[in-house]
Amino acid sequence: MKTRIALVTGGTRGIGASITLALKRKGYKVIANYHKNHEAANTFAKQHNIEVSSFDVGSYEECKIASDNITKNHGFIDILVHNAGITRDSFFHKMSPQMWQEVITTNLTSCFNIAQPVVIPMRENGFGRIIFLSSINALKGQVGQVNYCAAKAGIIGFAKALALETANKGITVNVIAPGYTDTEMVRAVSESVLEKIVSQIPAGRLGQVDEIARCVLFLAAEEAGFITGETLNINGGQYLS
Repeated sequence: MKTRIALVTGGTRGIGASITLALKRKGYKVIANYHKNHEAANTFAKQHNIEVSSFDVGSYEECKIASDNITKNHGFIDILVHNAGITRDSFFHKMSPQMWQEVITTNLTSCFNIAQPVVIPMRENGFGRIIFLSSINALKGQVGQVNYCAAKAGIIGFAKALALETANKGITVNVIAPGYTDTEMVRAVSESVLEKIVSQIPAGRLGQVDEIARCVLFLAAEEAGFITGETLNINGGQYLS
């Protein structure tokens, strides 16, 4: 069996880095995308012997070029894990149009930008695994995150429709919606806020990045071909749906 090629967007830090490393350990050839932090990405690449690729998921042209380059150098992308995203938090009545548009572009429009160049050859090859990272806040909402919640909820609808279109082509399209996870971004909040967050999680703790990565491995597997259009909630029971 050929070595499957995987692309992980936002794949050099936090949850994305854990996904990248888990796929590599499982035997996939992994390319990790990042955007601007060249120093951190190159350090990650050297430490883990991972190929990295810098492009903006908010740009269709950059996504298409990157997809073409990966195909030229390694073969068609078999597995796409779209994890890249940003926040621009603000109460809605204070949110600028720029804050809205930046989040919608990077978190939602990017799904079209990165998935379309990848799904076309997947259809021809009769195999593909597409996994989008959403968020618990897509399902329950969050104060100060109208833009983020809208984008992350849109991912779920996007994935369901794409799953229906591609199911007969051997392609699965699924979503993982993590709850609060022990990452640099979450740990940056104040201790009092962090304590409040944890108090709302029935499991009594933050999620671990490796727990998210294991779910990606499950959905990316050859044997997961009958699971499509689903959203896997990983939140310690914080929001049950």
